[in-house]
Amino acid sequence: MEASAPALVELTDVNKHFGDLHVLRDINLTVRRGEVLVVIGPSGSGKSTLCRAINRLETIDSGTITVDGKPVPAEGKALAHLRADVGMVFQSFNLFAHKTVLDNVTLGPRKVRKAAKKDAEEAARTLLRRVGVEDQARKLPAQLSGGQQQRVAIARALAMQPKVMMFDEPTSALDPEMVQEVLDAMVALAKEGMTMIVVTHEMGFARKAADRVVFMADGQIVEQADPDTFFTAPTSARAKDFLSKILVH
Repeated sequence: MEASAPALVELTDVNKHFGDLHVLRDINLTVRRGEVLVVIGPSGSGKSTLCRAINRLETIDSGTITVDGKPVPAEGKALAHLRADVGMVFQSFNLFAHKTVLDNVTLGPRKVRKAAKKDAEEAARTLLRRVGVEDQARKLPAQLSGGQQQRVAIARALAMQPKVMMFDEPTSALDPEMVQEVLDAMVALAKEGMTMIVVTHEMGFARKAADRVVFMADGQIVEQADPDTFFTAPTSARAKDFLSKILVH
């Protein structure tokens, strides 16, 4: 990623409350085109809310969020277009159970991007090949393992040709032996230059694929640095404490 690359996602003075709980506190963050940003921190630190605010699955109380220079719209067609530009992969796979893998991946491009069926299917097969599940195209999601379903979910998000991909704990619902296959697919994406915002507990992925690690606690960005610096020389007491608990092995 070029240090001079233009900003793709910008959050300025973003605040969010759930009742009395202040879940995002004065968040200022810029994600550059082609950057892989990994967000880590203890449970309840606001990581998932941050992700969900960027494509307006959560509304914010104050501040601004822009994607590719445009403010995140409130509703309507503009919001649908924003969500097409911001791919999202969740903990749960959210695939349509009654549709085949191929239909799951082609649905968005056909409905939102108005792609022809043949073109959408061709592109979908290419994406399924990229994430290693091309041979599952005709199956229903229930016939796939969790790891395969999550890779289909990644292909489905990529099918919309998003400007940025967001991953909210994409491996936390998976059995341990399936985690690596999903992380490998994500590492490959990162190497291809996809702009990515990844909320994860997988520190190995953060070290390997991140351009920058953002550490959150209590709704705030406590510190951010490149992976080497963050994991070897964190500056805040909160980050040191967090790392001491998870990097014991």
